[in-house]
Amino acid sequence: MNAPDQGSNTYLEKVVAQQAELEGDLRARRSSSAPAPFAPGAVPPPPGPLAKRDRALGGGASAGERSAPGPVDVRISGFWRWKNVLVPPNAFVVHTRRGRSEPLHIGLGVSFRFNPSTDSFLVVPGATQTILINAYCICRELQGVLVQGYVQWIIQDFGTAYRKLDFGDADDPMRLVNLQLREQAEAAIKDKVATMGVRDVLSDKQPIIEELTARLRGVAEGQEGDEGLGLRIVTVQIKEAVVSSSRLWENLQKPYRAEQGQIARLAELEAEEAVAQREMAAARIKETQRLEHERELAELRARNESRLFDTEAAEKLRRTKREHDDTREVAELQTETTRHALLMERERHAEEAETGRLRIERDHELARLRAEGEAAVAELRARSRHEQELLDLEREGARAALENERTPAALQARLITELPHIMARLPKPDELRTITVNGVDQTSVAGLVTQLAAVVGALRAAAGDATGDPGRPRAGT
Repeated sequence: MNAPDQGSNTYLEKVVAQQAELEGDLRARRSSSAPAPFAPGAVPPPPGPLAKRDRALGGGASAGERSAPGPVDVRISGFWRWKNVLVPPNAFVVHTRRGRSEPLHIGLGVSFRFNPSTDSFLVVPGATQTILINAYCICRELQGVLVQGYVQWIIQDFGTAYRKLDFGDADDPMRLVNLQLREQAEAAIKDKVATMGVRDVLSDKQPIIEELTARLRGVAEGQEGDEGLGLRIVTVQIKEAVVSSSRLWENLQKPYRAEQGQIARLAELEAEEAVAQREMAAARIKETQRLEHERELAELRARNESRLFDTEAAEKLRRTKREHDDTREVAELQTETTRHALLMERERHAEEAETGRLRIERDHELARLRAEGEAAVAELRARSRHEQELLDLEREGARAALENERTPAALQARLITELPHIMARLPKPDELRTITVNGVDQTSVAGLVTQLAAVVGALRAAAGDATGDPGRPRAGT
């Protein structure tokens, strides 16, 4: 590779810094999930092949649920030999047991029972992995070129991957796999760039992408008759290609910059010439417009003075005519007002006469209607009195007929019924004298009844003499 040139390539430094920042962001998840360092004085876990299992099982001292350290959140519950391993749904797991050649459980997100004395398990993240590539290459012209890209891959067949790849790092199971794939990718990029020129590398990155994709897929996914590593390449992209030498980078840019500077300078000269011509034309047009403007102002001033005189004369004539017209209109309005007042007075007198006539006719009509109403009322009253008298006569006749139709027995019964009321209404005598008629004692009930019968008989006889019927009493007695 060429010796470093004087000065620094700022664009190259910026690209490398951005790549480092991106790589730090990708490692942030693994750093946050890594186990905390041991406190001063604490005893680290014992080294050896069982250290990983002891860390995953939490030392076997607690019977509660624990989370194993590492990038995958594996929870282990239970105690002693009866433990349960809970695996997230986005992680691959393989569970083996002593004495068995095949694993008991293998797959994505499989949880299982675990016996620490006979079992072992491996948990690997199932998410897509991203590998950042910084390949310092030598092109066909023996110039240094930095090619940056990234590769994304995912586990396709975990049954093949866990046998052929090393996922034994407890902190980052993917670290060794990513390191191996990164080395293969950088080697493929360097081989391809070595056959290309600097301009080809900077202008067309598709051949590099195709070569890198073919090689990685041949290794990860396998070729005919080879199952590969159980991985699948998701995407391969080349982000940037930068010349390492700042002097070469400037020399590559100089022809284009010189050409663009020449074009810019010619454009400036053409612009200056066009501006000068436009300025001269503008000055000539400006002077011509000034002279034309002065001439138009003189003509306009003369027209304005003539128009002003005509306007003043016309205004004076219009005002005189307007004054006479206003005087004539005022006289006509006064005459019209007087005529209208007389007409209104005549109409008012006619309306008053018509109103008086209508009032007299109304009074006559009211008097006639009042007299007719009084006559009708008197006639109704006379008719009502006549009908009342007829009803009284009919009532008296009906009463007399009822009295005449009563039998002596009914009269006697009614008299006996009314006798206590009659006796109660009689005045109290101051002295009592008893006179016996026909030898009957009037103080007794029998005597009193005999006297009443005699009185009734006398009354009936008198009524029969008056009507000519000696056996029937006269009505109304």
